[in-house]
Amino acid sequence: MTHHVDVHVGKRIRHRRWLLGMTQQQLAAQVGIKFQQIQKYETGANRVSASRLWDIADSLGVTISFFFEGLAANTPTDEAAGAQLPRIGAAPQTGATDLMGDREAMDLVRTYYAIPETQRRRLFDLARVLSDVA
Repeated sequence: MTHHVDVHVGKRIRHRRWLLGMTQQQLAAQVGIKFQQIQKYETGANRVSASRLWDIADSLGVTISFFFEGLAANTPTDEAAGAQLPRIGAAPQTGATDLMGDREAMDLVRTYYAIPETQRRRLFDLARVLSDVA
């Protein structure tokens, strides 16, 4: 049975790999494993060890904490009050997490960052104006 943390970490690996335009084969080669193992990590079927996560983070150009951003942790319950207490350091769940799961959105982000910076800034300003009008 998969654990929700393993699934979340796997999704973050996949999203970052997509954003970089990297294949599972390319990532696997950089990390020194077979691409099937990357598939298992990305689905959460296999748990990523700390040392392997370190290698993957290095290959994808992110810190280890990147893989845990947006994780909805099990929050402890205040039994006396019967309320959920916020977990210290836990990032709030937002629509951004859902957006990261959308392949079209990921393609848009990857394409956006492929544009030269000066043109990218103009495109960003245009998008902001259009969203203010809508």
